[in-house]
Amino acid sequence: MSLSVQVRTLPGMRFNPWRHLAATHPDLHVDCRVDLRPGRMGAWLATGEVALSRLLGQAGRRCTITHETVHVERGPVSADPRLAAREEAVVDEIAARRLITLDDLIDAIRWGQGNPDCEELWVDLPTLQARVRTLTEAEQAQISEALA
Repeated sequence: MSLSVQVRTLPGMRFNPWRHLAATHPDLHVDCRVDLRPGRMGAWLATGEVALSRLLGQAGRRCTITHETVHVERGPVSADPRLAAREEAVVDEIAARRLITLDDLIDAIRWGQGNPDCEELWVDLPTLQARVRTLTEAEQAQISEALA
């Protein structure tokens, strides 16, 4: 499945999830000091607030706020576990595509001698994995051509 993601950034600038959130959802409150259950990085709460785990570093907060913002934009997740899992995969892909452009991924692959580094991309490992896992055939071809 290929998703179209429309996000405005200036050429050469990385996506800024905080700026995007302020521009598109100015009334949404984000709390970065929450004790969430183990393994949980963030949540869109029934109160309409977004909670981020206080244990997250800067890249983790950047990725998690992007992920949770996509949830806000797409609406509530189904109670059906199968549909919820599919929705999480879609949200993971959209968030990863916002945070990691193809050009940035290619540069990171070059810099890492074939192994892109999360720090170079300013993302966490799950976001990098989602981006690589959801590369389209055209993107894979573009990467191959760029690295040849």
